[in-house]
Amino acid sequence: MSTDPAVPASIPGFRGRVLLRPEEREAYAEASGILRTLPAAAVVPEDADDVAALARWASATRTPLVPRSAGTGMPGGNVGPGVAVDLLASFRAVGPVDADGRRTRVQPGATLDELNAAAAPFGLRFPPDPSSSARCALGGMISNNSAGSHTVKYGATRRWIEALDVVLADGSRVRTRRGETVRDPRLAAALAPVDAMLAVEGDAVRAAWPAVRKNSSGYALKEYLESGDAVDLLVGSEGTLALVVDAEVRLAPIPARRGLALLEFGTLEDAGAAVQTVLALDPATCEILDRTFIDLVRSGDEDPGYPLREGLEAILLVEMEGDSDDDVAAALERVRVAVGELAARVSLARDEAEARRFWHVRHAASPLIAKLAGGRISMQFIEDGVVPVAHLAEYIRLLRATLARHGLPAVIFGHAGDGNLHVNPLVDTAAPGWLATLDAVIDEVSAGIAALGGTMTGEHGDGRLRAPLLERIWGAEMVRRFRVVKDAFDPLGILNPGVILPLPGQKPLDAIKYGLARPGEDATGEVFTSGL
Repeated sequence: MSTDPAVPASIPGFRGRVLLRPEEREAYAEASGILRTLPAAAVVPEDADDVAALARWASATRTPLVPRSAGTGMPGGNVGPGVAVDLLASFRAVGPVDADGRRTRVQPGATLDELNAAAAPFGLRFPPDPSSSARCALGGMISNNSAGSHTVKYGATRRWIEALDVVLADGSRVRTRRGETVRDPRLAAALAPVDAMLAVEGDAVRAAWPAVRKNSSGYALKEYLESGDAVDLLVGSEGTLALVVDAEVRLAPIPARRGLALLEFGTLEDAGAAVQTVLALDPATCEILDRTFIDLVRSGDEDPGYPLREGLEAILLVEMEGDSDDDVAAALERVRVAVGELAARVSLARDEAEARRFWHVRHAASPLIAKLAGGRISMQFIEDGVVPVAHLAEYIRLLRATLARHGLPAVIFGHAGDGNLHVNPLVDTAAPGWLATLDAVIDEVSAGIAALGGTMTGEHGDGRLRAPLLERIWGAEMVRRFRVVKDAFDPLGILNPGVILPLPGQKPLDAIKYGLARPGEDATGEVFTSGL
């Protein structure tokens, strides 16, 4: 299989556009993350039949396909060599909404905000809530098993997918839904090797599975074992097993009332213990702002909306939901009482205006990160690790120590209730050996996460960035099982090769977009113009 194939201007049976000019392909070379690869071509299919025709051609010619929708994914699962498949432009339909059944259909190019706008008149929403909701598309959310701040209560995307329409690697179109008693023969054939392997090794899979509350690394063998639903295996597979062209999603009622508790802690141990205490109270969110985050906000000129004291190690933002103001007030009081001996201070926001003031503490950091960066670049290369909640304090200490040892300022925050942290290191690409420093940080953090029983990604996916780390996190036996899944669905290896499972010799930062100047850019990757 060639990684730089010759793509014809006309593909048999394909009615959509084939983009071959360099300036057309450039639009698909990057996404929101740090990796970049110029595809040999990009295609814009008109509909699902076009996607099937494209897959048949790719299978016959052994041409890699790299599906993508909005391009908001971070770890490079939406960029790569071969042909970029645009599942955004012509796949934007949502609805109609079945209000009684709390369901609707959605195509992979529709954004989360568009889906929620269609559901809102019925008092419904799609609960997983990435912060990029205005831009992220459902195709990417399904591919990555995306989550968000409310995942602690509602779960990640997988939980809310009822049925999928997909195109398999050979161009077959298949529809699968939860609870089906008879599988499509083509899907049954793809699943047969997986089922045979799990019949023998299912107990070993369960025993080896990380004890984390959410995960978007590897293939979801544990979830598939529990449900027997192909939907569970396809969600989170990052376009490596099939191309999603339509989905039926479940919806949930929009909460009537919300309130927020802001909890301050003098030690990480107290904050970690409080997270486990709060989880028993069924919070809607349990977010953490680490000392790195707090100190950054305190150093800024902008009023954070809440007086932040010196010496804090962490803040938790705990949102509670209820059917009435009294319900919310009672829930917040339960939080206050439960963490009373752990927290240095507890502040309660019982209405939306006060809650917005508390949330502003988190939002105030964004402009300060840009200011702090100066000549550095914020690079998300260890941005999504997840560990068992009991090890959250250890994980934060690991991150702080590793970043300090390598001289990388960073901001740490994330979804404490799920043990999932986001990290924004600031990298000086003019410093000698900066790329080797990043390699060392990835090596040390991945080893630490593995020792803590976690994975490198809670909600963003492995992509190309983390695929080379898969064996370190999961072990050789589990990676072998993952390869059974990949080979069963994609025996020719044409669907997003190098994503989740690495190609021979693949390294995390092989395709990093910084430090390599291209026409119209400087060596940092920042666009510049000449003659002005």
